[in-house]
Amino acid sequence: MGALDSTAVSTPRPEPVRVADVPARVAEALDAMGEVLDELGALFAGAGEELALVGGPVRDAMLGRAHHDLDFATSARPEVTERLLKRFAGGATWDMGRAFGTIGARRGDWVVEVTTYRSESYDPSSRKPEVDFGDTLAGDLGRRDFTVNAMAVRLPGREVEDPYGGVVDLAQQVLRTPGTPEDSFTDDPLRMMRAARFAAQLGFEVAPEVVTAMTAMAERISIVSAERVRDELVKLVCAPYPRLGLTLLVETGLADHVLPELPALALERDEHHRHKDVYEHTLTVLEQAIDLEHRLGDGPDFIARFAALMHDVGKPRTRRFLDDGTVTFHHHDVVGAKITRKRMKALRFSNDEIDAVATLVELHLRFHGYGSGEWTDSAVRRYVRDAGDQLERLHVLTRADCTTRNRRKAERLRRTYDDLEARIARLSEEEELASLRPDLDGNQIMEILGIGPGREVGEAYRFLLDLRLEHGPQDPAAAEAALREWWASR
Repeated sequence: MGALDSTAVSTPRPEPVRVADVPARVAEALDAMGEVLDELGALFAGAGEELALVGGPVRDAMLGRAHHDLDFATSARPEVTERLLKRFAGGATWDMGRAFGTIGARRGDWVVEVTTYRSESYDPSSRKPEVDFGDTLAGDLGRRDFTVNAMAVRLPGREVEDPYGGVVDLAQQVLRTPGTPEDSFTDDPLRMMRAARFAAQLGFEVAPEVVTAMTAMAERISIVSAERVRDELVKLVCAPYPRLGLTLLVETGLADHVLPELPALALERDEHHRHKDVYEHTLTVLEQAIDLEHRLGDGPDFIARFAALMHDVGKPRTRRFLDDGTVTFHHHDVVGAKITRKRMKALRFSNDEIDAVATLVELHLRFHGYGSGEWTDSAVRRYVRDAGDQLERLHVLTRADCTTRNRRKAERLRRTYDDLEARIARLSEEEELASLRPDLDGNQIMEILGIGPGREVGEAYRFLLDLRLEHGPQDPAAAEAALREWWASR
């Protein structure tokens, strides 16, 4: 919607953490979790086992963020952990991660997962990690992905363990690996995706040596299962700073393997610069969609965000240079929807998710036919019918797709879409567009035409639905007359 523009929407980065402030922040956060930490620490200590709060909850405690999902590492083997957690949670435990040494439990608002000290690595040709249990907290922390996630708080004494300088890296807002990034990414190539995801979640920079390793080893991501890649991609897209993570995926070449449609948007410009960078436009549309996300409810909306990311993926395949030097992308909406379906299917998204995103991609240009409000009520009804349950997301995507620097043009487009939404609201109130149906149901059709169930009933139903869309509600007598006339003319 509107001319392309490479100006990014600026998302404020998080405030830096002062190392001197960390102890007080940690103490405050641990006190807030005290009812869980102290009891679990005492339970495991009483059984002669070590227990430590680890990973994200420790990192976020230092950032001053509250947590109700807590991760622990322990010397206990899974069967011991399960027995102790049943005492803690009154039997409400689960063991879906038992093969990886993880037992979970819930008590009230608290969800805890306790994992046996471990070291895991990939066989060079395997999709699944090989898991070996370890015996020390230091060894467990050494196998973690980044230094800011390789900190722990021993329980019940609450001593902080930071063997790899995670506090300093947290203060400097940088992502580094505990050992060499090459060793880390060899052990688990998904950690390259996690670097991009944490950059997007935390707003941190990725250390140069980590970027270098990601670039050199990008192809290794291909041994990781599509489901694991998908889950990281969803977390990245739903993060506060997705541009940071997506840019990193493109610049390191990882996107060539997991989402090749994204780097393909960086079309080379023609010598006369008659079109602008579709890649930068796409990232701007994504950020503008995020700014409008409050219209869809609380929290990040993956469907709307991914549709913004994919809305122009049909452009590289449909680009044409005309004799007068102009550039066209005819039918890139339809082509893009097909490309989107294929990519999301490869990433093992659900059919419902695929349908939702592909529908938005296919419809994202429809508004341009509205002009200055020339659509008939029939066209408005069809817009609503075709969008279905994605209508609110389509409103967000269409508005976000305006990235023109021309303020007068942007304001005119905004007012025009306001008018379309107002007409939709009016017609919805008058005609219940959300549950749009023909004026006669299937039983009435069969009775009027004297036919039984079958294909002809479906054809008649579609005729009446088109009639409803074109002319609005009909009284039963008018609908019956139109149906009989249609039937006689077949």
